[in-house]
Amino acid sequence: MLGLKRLGLLAALVVVGLAPAAAVQAAAQPSTQDTQYLQALHQVNLTEMETGKLAQDKGQNQQVKDLGAQFVTDHTQLDQTVQSTAQQLNVQLPGAPTADQQGVVDRLKNLSGAEFDKAWVTAELAGHVQAIQATQTEISQGSEQSVVQLAQNALPVLQAHYDALVALAQTLGVPVPQTSASGTPSPGGSGTPSPGGSATTPAPGGTTEAPTPGGTTESPAPENTEAPAPSVS
Repeated sequence: MLGLKRLGLLAALVVVGLAPAAAVQAAAQPSTQDTQYLQALHQVNLTEMETGKLAQDKGQNQQVKDLGAQFVTDHTQLDQTVQSTAQQLNVQLPGAPTADQQGVVDRLKNLSGAEFDKAWVTAELAGHVQAIQATQTEISQGSEQSVVQLAQNALPVLQAHYDALVALAQTLGVPVPQTSASGTPSPGGSGTPSPGGSATTPAPGGTTEAPTPGGTTESPAPENTEAPAPSVS
């Protein structure tokens, strides 16, 4: 009987000892930077999966079709990691792209042939510039290690997409976003666009104005030195 009482006391002490640690863990929440990056990157992935499918169906140039297929594969895989990370951190993800991103998707649906190819590449260039910059910002400013690691893994994928788009743009005669000295945009930051886009700067797969095949963008190129880059249209 005494032994049972001692065991009960030990069990109570163990529970009491674990309680503070459990409380600390429950209280820990990802930062605004981490949360908004996960949400924005998820919307980027949703957009890229949709525009990638459009490229396969409506593209005239075979490179556009092939690149669209690659984007669907890469952004699907990337989004699986985004969703699992968000679930672990209790971050609620949006159910659809932003209105700007959906607007670009809708406009691309109404194009065909060479006109579609150029508009698609233009939109994808602008989108990937923004996604790369936001990812660099997460790497340098994020506080939750799992989200920072996700960004480090995503960066080379996004950069490879951008490099392939630049090469394709040169083939099709599409202008590439010019290099700018402006700072790296941060997801959700005031005055700086996130991958979800803004009213003045193109976002991944989404702008407030349809990109024109011959137009240029004000988006800075992804080789931004303000955020370290250790490591989805």
